[in-house]
Amino acid sequence: MPKVFDSSTYKKKETMKKNSSKSSPHSGTERPVRHRSVDEYSDVLAAEPNCDRVFTSFIPKPTRVSFESQAASENVVLLLRKHPITQLQWVITALVFAVMPLGFSYFPVYDMLPFSYKLGIIALWYLALFGFSFQSFLLWFYNVYILTDERVIDVDFISLAQKNITSAKIDNIEDITSESAGFSSTFFNYGNVLIQTAGAQQEITFEAVPQPAKVTAILNDLLLEEEREKIEGRTH
Repeated sequence: MPKVFDSSTYKKKETMKKNSSKSSPHSGTERPVRHRSVDEYSDVLAAEPNCDRVFTSFIPKPTRVSFESQAASENVVLLLRKHPITQLQWVITALVFAVMPLGFSYFPVYDMLPFSYKLGIIALWYLALFGFSFQSFLLWFYNVYILTDERVIDVDFISLAQKNITSAKIDNIEDITSESAGFSSTFFNYGNVLIQTAGAQQEITFEAVPQPAKVTAILNDLLLEEEREKIEGRTH
C-alpha cells in the first residue's frame, strides 16, 4: 500500500526543526550585530559624495584607499594631507631653478666651455632639480592622516624605506581642538587639528589640513558613535 502524505505531520516536524535550530547555540542562525555606516550617524560625511580622487588633500569616504594594518571590518572614512597651498614654496623654488639655465650663457666661464660640457652641466642641473621636486612631492603625497570608523592614524613618511605610523583608537580620544592662525590659513581654510588621547601617544596632530572645523566635527561624530556602540552592545 503506498504511503499517504500527511501534511499535518510534516508541518509538526518542520516546526520542531525550527525550534531546535533556534535553541541551539551552535546553529549559526543568530542575527549578527549590525554596525551602522558612517552616513547614518554623521551628517557631515552624509553630505559628502564618495571620492575616488587620489591627488588631493581632502578625501571623504575614499573608494581607492587601504593601508597595511587595516582590519577586515574597518572602513576608511577620511584621508587628509597638508593643504596644497603649504607646498607653494617648493613649487616656486623648482620653477625658478627650472629657468635659471637660460641665464648660464651670461657667465663667461660657462660660455667658454665645450658644447659637450655645457650639455652635461644642463643635464645634471635638471636631474638634481627632478630629484628635489620628486622628493618634495613624495613627502606631501605619503604624509597622510587617516580616519577610520575605529582609529585615527598619522603616517609620517620619511623616505621610501622608512616611515613612522602613530595610531589611536577612537574610544581613547579625550579631547579634540582645531586651530587656524594667520591670514593664509584663514583665507584658504586650513589649520591644525589636535587630538588628545589616553593612549601611549598622548597627542596626535593633523598639521595644516583643509577644513579643520569639518574634520573636528567628523571626529566628534565618530566618538559619539563609538559611545553608542558600547551602550547598545554593538562593539566591533
